[in-house]
Amino acid sequence: MNGTYEEAVNENGMNFHFVPTKKFKTIAITAKLKAPLERETITQRALLPYILQQGTQSYPDRSALQMKLDSLYGAVLSINGSKKGNHHIMTIRLETANQKFISHESDIVDEAVKLFKEIIFEPNHENNAFPGEVVSREKDTLRRKINTVTDDKMRFANMRLIDEMCRDERYKLHIHGYEDALERITAENLYTYYKAMLQEDQFDIYVSGDIDNEALKAKLLPAFQHHRRSGSKKPMQEAEKYPDQANVIIENQQIQQAKLHFGYRTHITFGDDDYFALHVFNGLFGGFPSSKLFINVREKNSLAYYAASRFESHKGLLFVFSGIAPQDYEQARDIIEQQMDAMKKGVFTEEEMANTKELIVNQLLETMDNSKGMVELLYQQVAGEMNLSPDALIDGIKNVSKDDVIQVANKLDLDTIYLLTSPGGDINE
Repeated sequence: MNGTYEEAVNENGMNFHFVPTKKFKTIAITAKLKAPLERETITQRALLPYILQQGTQSYPDRSALQMKLDSLYGAVLSINGSKKGNHHIMTIRLETANQKFISHESDIVDEAVKLFKEIIFEPNHENNAFPGEVVSREKDTLRRKINTVTDDKMRFANMRLIDEMCRDERYKLHIHGYEDALERITAENLYTYYKAMLQEDQFDIYVSGDIDNEALKAKLLPAFQHHRRSGSKKPMQEAEKYPDQANVIIENQQIQQAKLHFGYRTHITFGDDDYFALHVFNGLFGGFPSSKLFINVREKNSLAYYAASRFESHKGLLFVFSGIAPQDYEQARDIIEQQMDAMKKGVFTEEEMANTKELIVNQLLETMDNSKGMVELLYQQVAGEMNLSPDALIDGIKNVSKDDVIQVANKLDLDTIYLLTSPGGDINE
């Protein structure tokens, strides 16, 4: 992998990241706003992406804003929110054509920077409030989103697993917010919160593509002369949890396919010495179709419609997902736990490790070959408050030994088992 060069500049209370690469014919400008997860603000933060895409002061409705995006050779705007550990991240991304590759064009980037600034700092508003009809309409949109989580049983089961596993932790907060809080949001208090958010969130802006750093600095830094308070809020430190035994939660709905999900505490987060080995562990355990969960739970025993694992690298959690027939709960649970025991005992070969490492490295390289994925991977360092470049991550994964993986496996603690099943099943607990 060729080294990914990133130049970081701190100015006006913001962190600017310039990432020149000839991989892409477009230029992407991405803003990341980070704040602690809080029950009082999560619903406002969930609603804001819907509002901000509806217009700016110069382009006051969605149609006018879309026409402006189209005039920039089909520029694409996306705004969303996500959780990383105990933080909420709002991402605002504008991807546009690079004028280098278009004859007789010289101001696309200037126009894109101007529009991007306006989307963030001058959303459509009047008298210190967002447009009332827009807020009302988008509250309905978000309300439907909140209510449809029960329709996606896999997503619902994972949400309930986290509800139970992290019941007194910030990470339990729902990314789409809460209906009761939605009722209390007004056009006025949402705008007031947004202005405070621009002042207080940690603010990172990435510019990636075939760019000239100095030229982009000259355009971007003066455009973002925005007065901000120094420092951003940090969440209170939460005590590490070491469960003595797993908490088993069984809930019933009228469903044909049961959802059996496991939640483990890894005690490993981004940048820890064991982080590389955790990647390899997850790949061997449940990250790929060649993993133990897929082969043993789904293929050999035909107990699951799907079986996989993934880890949350900023919170230190690992999740197992499986879809099973309701009557197969005990057998499926036993076999999943057996696969974890096998990992703890080192029941995997050097060849399996080598193949898994290759899959992980290829996955990371594919991510870096995507403009959006590259920024997400680079931002891991900001979210994790640790310098670990993609190149260093790949090198670390390549150097993981079998003993490293066994050590990681033995750090994991099973915290919660969650089963969503049909009523009347014969389950012995």
